[in-house]
Amino acid sequence: MRRLLLCPPDYYGIEYEINPWMRQTQNAEPELARAQWKSLHDTLQLLGCQIDLLVPQPGLPDLVFTANAGLVIGRRFILSNFRHKERRGEEVHFERWFAEHDFEVVKLHSKLMFEGEGDALFCGDVLFCGYKYRSDIRSHHRLAEILGCLAVSVELVDERFYHLDTCFCPLPDGGAIWFSSAFDDYGQRVIRGRCAGLIETAPEEAAQFACNAVVLDREVVLPAGCPKLCGALAERGYRTHELAMGEFIKAGGACKCLTLFVPAR
Repeated sequence: MRRLLLCPPDYYGIEYEINPWMRQTQNAEPELARAQWKSLHDTLQLLGCQIDLLVPQPGLPDLVFTANAGLVIGRRFILSNFRHKERRGEEVHFERWFAEHDFEVVKLHSKLMFEGEGDALFCGDVLFCGYKYRSDIRSHHRLAEILGCLAVSVELVDERFYHLDTCFCPLPDGGAIWFSSAFDDYGQRVIRGRCAGLIETAPEEAAQFACNAVVLDREVVLPAGCPKLCGALAERGYRTHELAMGEFIKAGGACKCLTLFVPAR
């Protein structure tokens, strides 16, 4: 059973602008956002996931994007240090939840910006880490020390894809879904060299957050409007579940951003 941490969108909305997707003049519709979040929640449950819920908090509209809480490995939780002041209030709530659930909470130096699974994803035994817009490359060196793993830093070069999980999604067969244009030349080379069987996302589907998917063995939950990617995944033996995510794309997030993997007990 896969265990995931989600946060209901009770206080979700576009209250500030910290990425190119966010426009305060184009706020989310609360009822529609709740319906889209519930559809994700229910789909994940139907696929056999155990869902834990973080209590939403007023004044923290992006708390709903739990992938950015930190990185969970075994019983250790490496807490994020958010770059933007608007999100730093989330940190205490993530720290408290993991401490109350018997995880060892590890904190990075306050000057090391790091935004959790948003910018750190394992593909096989390699931890790919995105940097530039949100996370600092220096934080990757510290992650490698803490985890005793190979951490490969890749630079993001398109501000629309400000987190790694918006343009890169590892698959259990050793491949990944990705949008290559979001990376610099070195990043493209290193990903091609270490990930066998990459699936390139079309630009128009990347803009629908196609790469921001939740992968559960052979099941892939992703935003609606990505027929090319769904076809490519079907050819590889995956079954796709498309969900409307438009209200969360307004804030620069979708399926993966709304979930954090937590080890099942």
